[in-house]
Amino acid sequence: MTDQLIDGLYREGAPIADTKAPGVPIERRWQERQFGARLVNPANRRKLSAIIVGTGLAGASAGATLGEAGYQVKSFCYQDSPRRAHSIAAQGGINAAKNYRNDNDSVFRLFYDTVKGGDFRSRESNVYRLAEVSASIIDQCVAQGVPFAREYGGLLDNRSFGGVQVSRTFYARGQTGQQLLIGAYQALERQVAAGTVQMFARHEMLELVVVDGKARGVIVRDMVTGEIETHLADVVVLATGGYGNVFYLSTNAMGSNTTAIWRAHRKGAMFANPCFTQIHPTCIPVSGDYQSKLTLMSESLRNDGRIWVPKRAEDCDKDPRDIPEEDRDYYLERIYPAFGNLVPRDIASRQAKNMCDEGRGVGPAVDGVRRGVYLDFAEAMSRMGRKAVEAKYGNLFDMYKQITGENPYEVPMRIYPAVHYTMGGLWVDYDLQSTIPGLFVTGEANFSDHGANRLGASALMQGLADGYFVLPNTINDYLADGPFEKVPEDHPAVLEARAAVTDRIDRLMNAGGKRSVDSFHKELGLIMWEYCGMERTAEGLRTAVEKIRALREEYWRDVKVLGSADDFNQSLEKAHRVADFLELGELMCIDALHRRESCGGHFRAESQTEDGEALRHDDEFAYAAAWEWAGAGEAPVLHKEDLVYEYVEMKQRSYK
Repeated sequence: MTDQLIDGLYREGAPIADTKAPGVPIERRWQERQFGARLVNPANRRKLSAIIVGTGLAGASAGATLGEAGYQVKSFCYQDSPRRAHSIAAQGGINAAKNYRNDNDSVFRLFYDTVKGGDFRSRESNVYRLAEVSASIIDQCVAQGVPFAREYGGLLDNRSFGGVQVSRTFYARGQTGQQLLIGAYQALERQVAAGTVQMFARHEMLELVVVDGKARGVIVRDMVTGEIETHLADVVVLATGGYGNVFYLSTNAMGSNTTAIWRAHRKGAMFANPCFTQIHPTCIPVSGDYQSKLTLMSESLRNDGRIWVPKRAEDCDKDPRDIPEEDRDYYLERIYPAFGNLVPRDIASRQAKNMCDEGRGVGPAVDGVRRGVYLDFAEAMSRMGRKAVEAKYGNLFDMYKQITGENPYEVPMRIYPAVHYTMGGLWVDYDLQSTIPGLFVTGEANFSDHGANRLGASALMQGLADGYFVLPNTINDYLADGPFEKVPEDHPAVLEARAAVTDRIDRLMNAGGKRSVDSFHKELGLIMWEYCGMERTAEGLRTAVEKIRALREEYWRDVKVLGSADDFNQSLEKAHRVADFLELGELMCIDALHRRESCGGHFRAESQTEDGEALRHDDEFAYAAAWEWAGAGEAPVLHKEDLVYEYVEMKQRSYK
């Protein structure tokens, strides 16, 4: 490790590498790893236990599959039911390389599109495996009764999503995530009834228990009674989703947070690419500073909706129906004729920002600026008929009308980019194991599959791939070393973890300040959006680090947590989460500052092409940045995992 601080903010440590992916041709790696991984016989599985935190698609599918295999599973979620996990909010669809449309799709094309969409900042081995198992996911979900849309002849229907030129996205109207989650939920509940899975709803993980360098349990808080509980097992799986709520305003559920993976990070799990956050282009615009939540309109709408702004700023006040075709700028179709409205999310988002920065935004002005562009279905209804549009998008149109009071069948929708998904997360190897042995991380909580920008309809694919097909095969290799020595609840490491939780609660409850938790969260979000949002600069990121550090000091000095720790207390729940966001936000800005290039969702103003596109620097930054926690108040340590591309040529992305 370098002794000298770099940029006054971090140190550089030894390189890191994934040693689990077999050194064979990429199309054989997953089969080779499955065969090479050690097995646990059915009788021994009953003697081994696993803790799974999170019951979204990744967590519910993992719990159901490990329970069915015979392991003793404890499943935790902070919601009142696993069915309320944030995966339920996913709308548009799930990718799979089945080539039902006979439009030249394949496993390799899905692999290529995903690597390219991520701007060549993801790991080839993991992405190829994701594409390889994608077809099995659809078969699994159909067998569970997931009601995918079907064509007239009864075959499963497909539609397109951004960043691709084929139709590979399976969907259930605009509620695909909900239907997939119901399928995983019923599989999980079947194992609950069978006795292999114990379900702990309304329990939030507040600390990871590490014994002799291995993950062996969690400390959780019963959110109804306030009781602090210890749960121990042979292995721990985190499937807790992303950290987009660090920005305060996002499309995430209000309860989505980073606490589980951040507490694991503080215990030794490296955090990879934290600055890679996705801004989704198809959200309902902000309407005022009173908002605490933004609403996503599915990317599937870009299949038939056309995005435009007026050519002249003076027309932005007009009713869009009064603006003739010749005075409309269908800017994505103009700039990217090959992909049109289906360019990847990062590109569509930046271009929407550019249009509004030019003064051609539409809708009501917020803080003096119009932040919106039109998503217009007039042409689609003329071509397909209103009934066909209703059949494909009806629930999305209804949702938009309920929120805005505007009828999208009569006037164009207004959309604008908003924080949506996080490509960063805990670093994992090919087995999905973190740098803490025995701690596995699945779904959005890990970093492995999407690089610097996630293509649409890939989140559901990754969550179910990890839970149903990857983790159940790789976790066996670790558990084959069992049976493990039982950890008593009075073990020093367990007592230390419990004490850390109770001390933190005492500190929060006794801060005695004057400011609400939400006021700090909102201020942090404004800093993050201003300096680490759609566009970043070195000067702005340094400013953000200083502001976040000052805000964090003020937080612990002046936060006011209402209520009691020994009862249902949402103020205390938020206080834990915001404290972790304040630490994560600083690391995100440091990561964004150190990466002096633009790639995917990370856009540095100092690194762009002549026509304003993201400009990578592969000679310097073709690596995943894995950050090590060095202690409170200490500079984080950067470990680089070189990204080697054997099967895809690294080149400047073009969707024109």
